[in-house]
Amino acid sequence: MHKNLGEFLQYLEKSGDLVRVAAPVSRDLEITEIADRVMKGPQSRNKALLFENVLGFDLPVAINLFGSNRRMAAALGVTDLEELNQRLAKLVDLRLPQGIGPMLERAGDFLGALRGIGLGPAMVRHGPCQDVIETEQPSLERLPVLQCWPGDGGRFITLMQVITRDPITNTRNVGMYRLQVLDRRRLIVHWQRHKGGAEHERRAREAGQEAVRIPAAVVLGGDPISMWCASAPLPPNIDEYLLAGWLRGKPVEFVKCVSQPLEVPAQAEIVIEGYVDPNEHAPEGPFGDHTGYYTPVEPFPVLHVTAITQRRRPVYPTTIVGIPPVEDVYLGQATERLFLPLLRMFLPEVLDYHMPPEGVFHNLVIVKMRKRYPGHARKVMFGLWGLGLLMLAKAIVVVDDWVDVRDMSQVAWQALGNVDWSRDVVVVEGPVDHLDHASYRHSFGGKIGVDATAKGPDEGYARGWPEVIRMSPDVRQRVDEMWEKLGL
Repeated sequence: MHKNLGEFLQYLEKSGDLVRVAAPVSRDLEITEIADRVMKGPQSRNKALLFENVLGFDLPVAINLFGSNRRMAAALGVTDLEELNQRLAKLVDLRLPQGIGPMLERAGDFLGALRGIGLGPAMVRHGPCQDVIETEQPSLERLPVLQCWPGDGGRFITLMQVITRDPITNTRNVGMYRLQVLDRRRLIVHWQRHKGGAEHERRAREAGQEAVRIPAAVVLGGDPISMWCASAPLPPNIDEYLLAGWLRGKPVEFVKCVSQPLEVPAQAEIVIEGYVDPNEHAPEGPFGDHTGYYTPVEPFPVLHVTAITQRRRPVYPTTIVGIPPVEDVYLGQATERLFLPLLRMFLPEVLDYHMPPEGVFHNLVIVKMRKRYPGHARKVMFGLWGLGLLMLAKAIVVVDDWVDVRDMSQVAWQALGNVDWSRDVVVVEGPVDHLDHASYRHSFGGKIGVDATAKGPDEGYARGWPEVIRMSPDVRQRVDEMWEKLGL
């Protein structure tokens, strides 16, 4: 496991997965254009980038840290993202182990989880994130915050952990909410209405006290697992740093903030402390978003900066979003793999699922299931629409258990050929993503479910479902044996 961002950068460089850029570049648009070309280019040239000469700034800028399956897996301490699924599946397996060996293995899994989660925050008296402390004149102008796209309304912090606590229960929430720089001491926090930070804002206003302020900390860097966990769609009131501790095998170390009643990861590069006034909003945007479109101007709460702390020689981590594929595709794929076992706890008939990059996470979910009775595919659709942020899925396509959900050619063949559009489609209304520009009402619109499974008489299909064309196994084996002699 990588203790902090510096260790992760060293690992990437040793493995040939980091390019240091010494040429002078501007934080305004140029870094985005360079990074976007790298992200969309051949995998052989898709590297993490460290810009060492950002015009007007002393801090280097790191980008595309997680922008490949290889780097994303390395960040999370696995060799393949599928290991996340396997590890969590073992932990949440509710079946009783049979025999002493499986019992001891299960006990080891639980002890490892407890060791990672710990009894609470692992507090330390001092962390590198507070080597340099500025409380008198903290200024955001020292940070090389990017303007990503020409139509953006300003400069945005894009790769962060925003820490807040519920003003009533004191429960911590960690989210990855972009922040627009208003001036040297103010940011606008883009927490969407379905996210935990927005719930803290609502609860603060409902408290009926106009003076209620929400302490907040914006964490840049840290260990790469904690950086990723800010993007994980955990259930409400589940601390994202508990998930980070489980993946790390030991709890995340925290230090107390210097100006706010919060704790922050001790290994962070930079921490911006402040408070959010739930009664103060400012127009945020436009912003070139992960949908590939600019999101329009909308009011969001203002964060007032009270302190900035940092390492002695910090690195500024950032990312860009835009027309896929870009770096966030791989952050999403890690989430997809990790959360499959939890999804299967509620819907055990689901074998696998996939959110292709073109669907920008919420526009398309392809689901493979083991079908057992009439209407079973519809049960899965409505079950998914009732699970956490999968409620925002605009299209769910359900396929049979032999279909590879990552083979888009195979999925399209099944979805287009196995559907009677008058009978096998469900169209409903419900919550949709805050950023969905196609819905006629904000955050509420139409959703579609497509049953692309084979149908039988018990579903009113009386014709007899045809058999898929497949070559006989003995012929395939004979051709396999002669293949090298064919000169093909």
